[in-house]
Amino acid sequence: MLVIQAQAMGMCFGVEDAIASAHSQKKPQDVTILGEIVHNRGVQRDLLERGFASQPEDSREQIPDTPAVLVTAHGISESYRARLQDKQIIDTTCPLVTKVHKVAQRHRQMGYRLVLVGKPGHVEVLGITEDYPETVVLAAPEAAQAGMGPRLAVLAQTTTPSDLFESTFERVAALHPDSEVVKIDTVCRPTKQRQQAITQLLKRVQALVVVGGAHSNNTLRLCEQARKMGLPHLRVEEPEELKIEWFRGLHLVGLSAGTSTPSRAIAAVHRRLLEIGRALKPETRRGIPNKLFTSRAYS
Repeated sequence: MLVIQAQAMGMCFGVEDAIASAHSQKKPQDVTILGEIVHNRGVQRDLLERGFASQPEDSREQIPDTPAVLVTAHGISESYRARLQDKQIIDTTCPLVTKVHKVAQRHRQMGYRLVLVGKPGHVEVLGITEDYPETVVLAAPEAAQAGMGPRLAVLAQTTTPSDLFESTFERVAALHPDSEVVKIDTVCRPTKQRQQAITQLLKRVQALVVVGGAHSNNTLRLCEQARKMGLPHLRVEEPEELKIEWFRGLHLVGLSAGTSTPSRAIAAVHRRLLEIGRALKPETRRGIPNKLFTSRAYS
């Protein structure tokens, strides 16, 4: 079984910086992480073992008891930040998320109503909607409606697929021919790189394995692209989740990962895929020579 890796995958710089900042804390027992620093079970487990406290993302009304709080790469709203004024704030917000906040603030001050293309209720989206409750959040073009306002600024959650952002903007503009509708592309570059890489990869493989957390929006978006192309796909976090039965009859399997996924998790799943390839009986390999049962990076 030939395992072909996506050219761009795994953790982005924002996530890596957030984790590094957490690891640099000398007294983790004094710090509560607001939500999940990344949507990855292994990373969360490691941080809890180091002594950090963790507050669920859906418990935003509760103020942590610890003297310090760590804001994750997903960021928080200014209104939430104000409620933490008595705490030491360790801010690991990704600068590309901060850019979305600044864009939102600037356009609201200019009199635009915000239209945010993204996942309703996602922690990054809440960072905008808590400050600007009149924001319209659209998960798909079909969710757009006429009459949203005379001046609209359409922007995106950073992990939104570019094609979804474009199609949603076009739908909003079409529904508001007499309104001023401006487009601000705030999809982050790492997301675009990973989505472009997965598009190319899916043209070459029979099935896809995506390594990432169940609550990771960008991980689920990668799976969605495979679904749209009609390819079988699996989302896993750990190699033990892979079963040999799933791969019988396959000889080209793609491997990708969300931006919350550490390289060690990708490597572990990769090794397991290679073990499965070697374990498959020769007759299931469809005549592919043994020497091809290895890994190579896709380019």
